[in-house]
Amino acid sequence: MTHIAFLGTGNMASAMVDGILSQGLASPGELTCLGGSGGTAQALAQRSGIVLAGSVDQLLAGADTVVIAFKPHHLSGLDRRMAASTEGKLIISVLAGKRLQSLWQAFPHARGIVRCMPNTPSRIGAGVSGWCTDRPLSPGDRSLTEKILGALGKALEIPEGQMDALTAVSGSGPAYVFEFIAALRDAGSAAGLEPAIAESLALETVLGAAKLLAHRQIAPETLRDEVTSPNGVTFAALNRLKAGDFRTLIRETVAAGKARAHELSKDA
Repeated sequence: MTHIAFLGTGNMASAMVDGILSQGLASPGELTCLGGSGGTAQALAQRSGIVLAGSVDQLLAGADTVVIAFKPHHLSGLDRRMAASTEGKLIISVLAGKRLQSLWQAFPHARGIVRCMPNTPSRIGAGVSGWCTDRPLSPGDRSLTEKILGALGKALEIPEGQMDALTAVSGSGPAYVFEFIAALRDAGSAAGLEPAIAESLALETVLGAAKLLAHRQIAPETLRDEVTSPNGVTFAALNRLKAGDFRTLIRETVAAGKARAHELSKDA
């Protein structure tokens, strides 16, 4: 594994560091970080054992790959010296909404740039990351990208034109699932369950159902039908979802997320 520098040390950078170290892809001494004034870089370095750089020059001096993980709006104010400092390096950006064109403007001399969108379960190695590039990567850089993102969970390469849709499905998707769990919890309480029992049932049901679907590797509709008896309890409940046009609501939810993602990135 090449020496990797992390410019920005928020939750996603921390998740990537944890994944890389847990997978044995690099040693702590091969990872360097630099953050802002909030103390996250110091905390990450102390917790993980990676190197804390004292300056941008020190951060990039021995790095072959640079993960850009600061707040997206900081890209426009990036020190212009970064263009020269990142010459010949592979750039991996996790900046939400920042298109490859904007990234190339900031890092014009990079040997390659990868735009990716991990989601929050990446923090525990159970995420999914969409990634794209507009110029061919060398076999080594492609392998490196897949290994780094693979340390967070699954990684899927897609065209950049699909990134807004991916953001609305998998980037924001965990929030939809959390909201569903909360709604199922509240419905259970309203139906007469103790709140703590309702919360446990809602969480474990969603967790178990997802595991079963992943294990069976069949269409979710097939599993749905397997637990639905004619005129039974599940049948009655599903009919209420159908009457409420549940699938249209989810379709509109994703469409709204995609539209907002496009709006945020159209000038990026």
